[in-house]
Amino acid sequence: MSGIAMPKPSQETLANRAAIIRALQEIVPGEGVIHDDTELRPYETDALTAYRQMPLVVVLPETVEQLSKVLKYCYDNDVKVVPRGAGTSLSGGALPLEDGVLISMMKFNRVLDIDFANRAVVVQPGVTNLGITRAVEHEGFYYAPDPSSQIACSIGGNIAENSGGVHSLKYGLTTNNVLGLEMVLITGEVIRLGGKHLDSEGYDFLALMTGSEGLLGVVTEVTVRILQKPETARAALVGFPSSEAAGQCVAQIIGAGIIPGGMELMDKLAIDAAEDFVHAGYPKDVEALMIIELDGPEAEVDDLLAAVAKIAEENQSSYLRVSNSEEERATFWAGRKSAFPAVGRISPDYLCMDGTIPRKALPEVLGRMQELGLKHGLRCANVFHAGDGNLHPLILYDANKPGELQAAEDFGADILKLCVEVGGVLTGEHGVGIEKRDLMGEMFSEDDLKLQQRVKCAFDEKHLLNPGKVFPVLHRCAELGKMHVHKGALPFPDIPRF
Repeated sequence: MSGIAMPKPSQETLANRAAIIRALQEIVPGEGVIHDDTELRPYETDALTAYRQMPLVVVLPETVEQLSKVLKYCYDNDVKVVPRGAGTSLSGGALPLEDGVLISMMKFNRVLDIDFANRAVVVQPGVTNLGITRAVEHEGFYYAPDPSSQIACSIGGNIAENSGGVHSLKYGLTTNNVLGLEMVLITGEVIRLGGKHLDSEGYDFLALMTGSEGLLGVVTEVTVRILQKPETARAALVGFPSSEAAGQCVAQIIGAGIIPGGMELMDKLAIDAAEDFVHAGYPKDVEALMIIELDGPEAEVDDLLAAVAKIAEENQSSYLRVSNSEEERATFWAGRKSAFPAVGRISPDYLCMDGTIPRKALPEVLGRMQELGLKHGLRCANVFHAGDGNLHPLILYDANKPGELQAAEDFGADILKLCVEVGGVLTGEHGVGIEKRDLMGEMFSEDDLKLQQRVKCAFDEKHLLNPGKVFPVLHRCAELGKMHVHKGALPFPDIPRF
């Protein structure tokens, strides 16, 4: 992760900045083009704030026609493009380029259609994740994926990173809840994939686009599946004397055929931080805390809660508290969903990691992560989507202390390598971006990566869309067509870290 670099800036593009700004202003008039240094400053980073870089210019289109013309102009003039949603990416996916146009999609912020009969909602990409649920909850419906940043993150960004959340175990990630997309290619062409129907003919391009991290096109419309709110939902707080015991409990619950609506795990450091911040009623005398939510018919929920309590007892649980009201259930979750800002109160800086492992490996990985913390001399607060093996270690450091950012990055890289070693993957929902880009070789062979780049070349032969993300080395498309490595791979100079 250290020494992260981005594509070498085009001196010709930098020299033509004034002409590029004028051309974009003709396409998006008024205040739709931002080029003043002070006004550009808010766009210099996303939620991976250790890395910052000012964009060439920012454009805020309001219509598909404007976006199409902007992308066609950039294609015709070989200008790089970085799409951006709400800027909550934790992998550097929306980090701008100094010689690239940053396209903010936050003016695409309307709910276009609510179709309860087909259980579908059509929205623009700037609508927030929580905004979809807010639009349908009056009829007892909701949108299932719920990342911790759901109050702020946009559905377009969720598409880019294939976001999940605490209820992904039972209800799936973004890709399992998206029915259709409209998007604009770098050439300016507008395409539609899927729709309100449950399946589509031909190749599954919809799945290909979900999680493509802005490398293949820019989303302008999203059709999502909505669900009816369950009859009953109750959450249990279960405390354990160790994270390993809690991890074993997770494996046994799933092994018993019980699929909770959500199953989260927090370690001692995260528990204390969240409780001090939110006052959710978390016990402070346990080393690990699980939030287990069961939903469905009331009788089924009561039966499953009893089964879960028995399994927890078999795994040395020392604390059990079950919610008795909707307000209490929401309070349990409020502490978990506030874990990231809560940790920000106990450390000047932190890196929020994202990796996924097989559930059976959870006890082993928890133990080895403690060893890695001692090796790198840094604390780590652990928050997991335990049910589906998605880890979110929060590595605490102080950027003002020499060497600590480097140590945090090295610690994070070791965690991700460990995930791959035990049969997992580099990311569960945050994406690769720049954060994990240089670790892709840990998981994929050179041929694997070249094949993935051939897919990108089919959509973006000039490598203009979000270059420098995901792939550790860029190869020219003409050479990839022959599956030969191009020895003059596009260079990545260092970029400044904050």
